[in-house]
Amino acid sequence: MAEKSGERRFAEDLDSAAEVCVYAKLPKGFNIPTPLGHYSPDWAIAFNEGTVKHIYFIAETKGSMSSIDLRPIEKAKIDCARVLFNKMNTNTVKYDVVKSYQDLLNKIQ
Repeated sequence: MAEKSGERRFAEDLDSAAEVCVYAKLPKGFNIPTPLGHYSPDWAIAFNEGTVKHIYFIAETKGSMSSIDLRPIEKAKIDCARVLFNKMNTNTVKYDVVKSYQDLLNKIQ
């Protein structure tokens, strides 16, 4: 039996999480312009109100959080997205890179 991809496990965890209201795998057409080209985050997630600190979350899923494992252009685009979301943060939208659903929960609680 083939091992499930990190994104597949993440989606299954989102699907079964009581605190998740709705989630979507963002299409490649949804992108953020950066000085290094377009960047497409992976997920948009809305949580049920009152269960977590942040209601909306834009996530990039990566199997490894090590900057050594990321291509330099990919890491730079993620850094640009982080700056963009931090500048427009209204305390209801948060962006970050996560490797699992538990990692996501740790960042928002």
